[in-house]
Amino acid sequence: MKRNSFKALLGFFISFLILSSCTLLKELDYTVTPSPIEMHGDSIKFSVTVNVPEKGISKSVKAEITPKLGSKALGVWTIQGEKIQGNGKTIVFKPGGTATFETSLAYDPSLEAADLVLTGKIYKGSKSKEKGELPSAKIADATIVTPLLARMTCEMCSQSDELVRVVDKSVSAVINYNKGKSLVKSKELKDNDIVDLVSWIAASQENEKLEIQSISIRGYASPDGEFAKNGDLSTERVESAAKAFSKLMTKAKLEAYTDIATYDQKGLGEDFEEFKKQLAATESISEGDKNLFIRVLEMEKDPEKREAEMVRLGKSYTQLEKDVFPNIRRAVITVNYKESGLTDEEMIAFATNNTDTLTVEEVLFTGEILLKDLNSRIALYAAVAEKMNDSRVYNNLGSLYYVQNDMPNAKANFEASANLTASGEVMNNLAAISMIEGDREKSRELFGKAKGMDADKMSAVKANSAGLDILDGAYSTAEGNISGNTFNKALAQLLQGNLTEAEATLAESDDKNDADGLYLAAIMAARGGTGASDVVAKLKLAIEEDASLKEKAGKDREFVKFFEDAAFQALVK
Repeated sequence: MKRNSFKALLGFFISFLILSSCTLLKELDYTVTPSPIEMHGDSIKFSVTVNVPEKGISKSVKAEITPKLGSKALGVWTIQGEKIQGNGKTIVFKPGGTATFETSLAYDPSLEAADLVLTGKIYKGSKSKEKGELPSAKIADATIVTPLLARMTCEMCSQSDELVRVVDKSVSAVINYNKGKSLVKSKELKDNDIVDLVSWIAASQENEKLEIQSISIRGYASPDGEFAKNGDLSTERVESAAKAFSKLMTKAKLEAYTDIATYDQKGLGEDFEEFKKQLAATESISEGDKNLFIRVLEMEKDPEKREAEMVRLGKSYTQLEKDVFPNIRRAVITVNYKESGLTDEEMIAFATNNTDTLTVEEVLFTGEILLKDLNSRIALYAAVAEKMNDSRVYNNLGSLYYVQNDMPNAKANFEASANLTASGEVMNNLAAISMIEGDREKSRELFGKAKGMDADKMSAVKANSAGLDILDGAYSTAEGNISGNTFNKALAQLLQGNLTEAEATLAESDDKNDADGLYLAAIMAARGGTGASDVVAKLKLAIEEDASLKEKAGKDREFVKFFEDAAFQALVK
């Protein structure tokens, strides 16, 4: 703010200052810095320098100056001649001099349109005998409150879905074999799992959401025979299963799957892991014998000795042959396919007519990506929020209410989200609510918890907190926290005295033509000295956008030097 010297000439009450033809106190003038007085960081700080001319104060005189800002008394400032003992600031008679008084006080709204006024008393002699009064004199205007223009609205952080549009899946059937054999028994091909697999393949041909990728066949042998032979046996079982399955495909007229060469075939030998699984599941063998079987198979490498050791367990071995080994001697036919989820059109339709059809991931995808109308998005989230009880749904619903300026519903949904998962997104959004409620301390705390998000969201958190930075008087921090060109960044630059940068930022911002942006442009014009007509023209545009700015401009000390201008007065009255 440009420094101004506000002179209060006291010559009109000189009669109070003359005793016995001697001048007790000559004309004084005052320099107030800044002038008009400004508010920064919730407080007002200014200095008043009292300028005493040469031989301006008698050596035995004391002046007690009483400053008052609006209705607030600011104590007493004392200047005194060199013969006076006391705590005042001494001015030597012959050269004169200056005395500077620093003042700081908390800002309150009553000080937005106030005057800094001085009164006081004059005393003479060691006994401080009163000899006159200083009449009331206005020396400065108060208060510039431009930092309060900081925008306290925030960018919401919504949460994304984890929707997988195409899922890899598989469906299988098993052909079991007799001990040491690779012949496919006819009854195996009539088992439910084989019949169901063939039916599934047939049905998939009519389902656009299913796409078969491959058919694999894996063969296995039980771990009771000779290891090398079991390897060959498992391969033979794969080959026989492939031939049998190809015939089933031919019979079902599924020509695309009849070529054995297209099957992924592999014999895997002894299946010890499946043996342990089947053994654990059977109830016909004691736990002790189960453990013995495991130890024999793990420790005995000779196949004949291994089988002999198991046979010695008698009844348990019989149960092993009955309940366990038959399930391991097998070929597994697996159809690998991709299943596509709902199309965009289907999700949009279900969002309106049948939300129960949608999964939570589909709801989030539809709400954040597909639906464009704000009310439709709110309706979708509101319909499923309680049922799905997902923190992301509550958070995104709260974000939409925030955009609609429905703060009670926004807050309720953010709190519901935070109760489920205290995500960085919902911490940011709750901080925005606290900011609007005026709880700056809580808002700071919540912004501090908004962590663990991607770079764009973390950038939004920093920009959101810039409003608090401005109110705290940390203008450089606020500017650094904002990456793009915004109203708050332009305001922070202006409050640092960087007028040219501020004008350029505002001109590139999306806020330049709204009421606040136009009003800030008028303040920039006033500070830049472009003249009353430019200031009035910009204010006129701002007031057309927001009529309440007329009253504000009429008392805004940013425009104090235009208060007597006819065009300005015509605009604000």
